[in-house]
Amino acid sequence: MVILALAFYLGIRARKGQEMKLEQWAVGGRNFGSLIMFVLMAGEMFSTFVFLGASGAAYRLGGPSIYIFCALTYIVPFWILPPIWRYAKRHKLLTQSDFFAKKYSSKPLGFLVAMIGVVSMIPYIVLQLKGFQIIVSETSYGMISPTMAVWIGMIIVTVFVYVSGIHGSAWTAVLKDILMIGVIVILGVYLPFHYFGGIKPMFETLDAAKPSFLLLQDKGMSISWYISLCVTIALGQYMWPHCFGASLSSQDESTLRKNAAILPIYQIILVFILFIGFTAALQIPNLQGADTDLALFRMTKEAFPPWFVGITGAAGMLAALIPCSMLILTAATILSKNIYKAIKPDTSNNHLAKLTRIFVPIVSLVSLYFTFFGGNTMLALLTMAYSFVLQLFPPLVFSFIRKNPVSKAGASAGMIVGVILVAFFTLSGTTVATLFPAAPQFIKDLDIGVVAITINSVVMLAVSAFTKKVQVSIPEKPVNQTIKS
Repeated sequence: MVILALAFYLGIRARKGQEMKLEQWAVGGRNFGSLIMFVLMAGEMFSTFVFLGASGAAYRLGGPSIYIFCALTYIVPFWILPPIWRYAKRHKLLTQSDFFAKKYSSKPLGFLVAMIGVVSMIPYIVLQLKGFQIIVSETSYGMISPTMAVWIGMIIVTVFVYVSGIHGSAWTAVLKDILMIGVIVILGVYLPFHYFGGIKPMFETLDAAKPSFLLLQDKGMSISWYISLCVTIALGQYMWPHCFGASLSSQDESTLRKNAAILPIYQIILVFILFIGFTAALQIPNLQGADTDLALFRMTKEAFPPWFVGITGAAGMLAALIPCSMLILTAATILSKNIYKAIKPDTSNNHLAKLTRIFVPIVSLVSLYFTFFGGNTMLALLTMAYSFVLQLFPPLVFSFIRKNPVSKAGASAGMIVGVILVAFFTLSGTTVATLFPAAPQFIKDLDIGVVAITINSVVMLAVSAFTKKVQVSIPEKPVNQTIKS
């Protein structure tokens, strides 16, 4: 709780000296330098997944868990974020939905992107909060109620987001990163040496106890599965509205490129996460199902005194709450600017700024409701949500072309078809293998996200070809005859 109090203080103090107009509140006045951008972007990407999912994947999957490194994730933003930032700054855009609406001269398209974004972010927030509850339960030895803890955590986040906007998220991310890096490096180095006498002996013991555990499989989690999953992750990561929006807070294009080049260094900590998961696979081999995600905390409780377990828990709690803050901020901005204003276009900028802050506690309360009453379906929804935002990538890339062959109708049709396919695949449990049982194994192992985005692209280009021809056959009105909104 001391760490949460410190995070609250940093989050509130972050607004000092800032005039909190909407642009300053949402994207920091586009003035964040390299250091702040580094911790902000890392703060969004390294969440409870690092403490729960990544260590659990190493424990459960072995070698195939290397998908968490996915170097492509940092190559894609190096090329796409600078032109996005440049265009957004020129036109004073604040959200992902603004970008699509302006690029394709279509407010309905911006509305569609906004709806996809908000629907995708809610389960992401809920997953962070469920992770928060698990971390509190594990590291407090049952002394702190997870329900009470998550209420306190969300109140803290809601208040500093309401007051300081993205500045609060950035400065609390600094505290989170310091704690998280320290804890994970200590655990990743100490545990293999403590139990096996070193990292090499740990791998030798693991290979002897579980032959082929460290290898990709011939079927299922194979090479084609790994490559296609990495493509899905790389193309989808910066399609998340909060990652897209955070990039707009950079002070210049160069900062974004430097950040994309340097951020992979941060992945070194994931090596230590694998060491923790592999050690746990040998020391506590009987974890089953969802309990495999507790590997890191079970090992910590077994090998360290309670005070260090508490520090580990504090780092884990911040790893849940800091991404939550950016998700809530982005969702509130989209709800006001791209959904409410789309319905009521005469809304003034001052009223919009006030409304955006009002949406902050609303989003928080909705997320808390699904945390307590949403059941385990939220995990399936998050899987679906990741592939939802992936469907925004094709029209985004084509928007960079000087003579963009994609029409607003084509972009909309492709996204809608892609989202429907993802929902069908996820909810029905359909895979490429079940769709094409006679296909070669490397085809059957492909990630379903690759299939959806491919069909999305085909539909997008086909509809665009038709609608572009229709547009050419119907002369457009001169610019000076358009009706002003």
